[in-house]
Amino acid sequence: MSFANTLSYSSFLELLDNGVLAWGLAACGLAQLSKLIFELIFYQQWRPSVLFETGGMPSSHSALVTGTASAIGFQVGFSDPIFALASTIAFIVMYDASGIRRAAGLTAARLNQLPSDNWPIKPEAPLKESLGHTRKEVLVGSLLGPAIALPGMFFIGSPLHFFELLGLIQG
Repeated sequence: MSFANTLSYSSFLELLDNGVLAWGLAACGLAQLSKLIFELIFYQQWRPSVLFETGGMPSSHSALVTGTASAIGFQVGFSDPIFALASTIAFIVMYDASGIRRAAGLTAARLNQLPSDNWPIKPEAPLKESLGHTRKEVLVGSLLGPAIALPGMFFIGSPLHFFELLGLIQG
């Protein structure tokens, strides 16, 4: 194996050994997947496109940042300054989702209601209205993140550790 192949394989294994990243992303992915279920239960619609949309129940951004922050706290300790930084960033993201991004979406909805002949140049498509989240959507996402990340970190650890347990990768 060449040096470049060894380096890339080693880098890949290091990435697989990052449980914080893996469980933060898992929380985000599961939150996004649950939007499909919410759409089916509450609106009786099967809309796979909801998997690629922003906004809606629950906030996958909130799940990502709270899942990542809680996994950092689990790994390095909840008194560590890195956990404080991660938590601060999580609060900023959640505040932004329920504040600024939500207001931008509500503004877009109002603009979309205006007659198209009011515009000097007609818009090609309506503005995207589903940008932010309600406080409830943010709250559910923020609870979902740690609910996924903490058990994942405790029971499984990193994906590398999981693959080693399954015998798929030798450590």
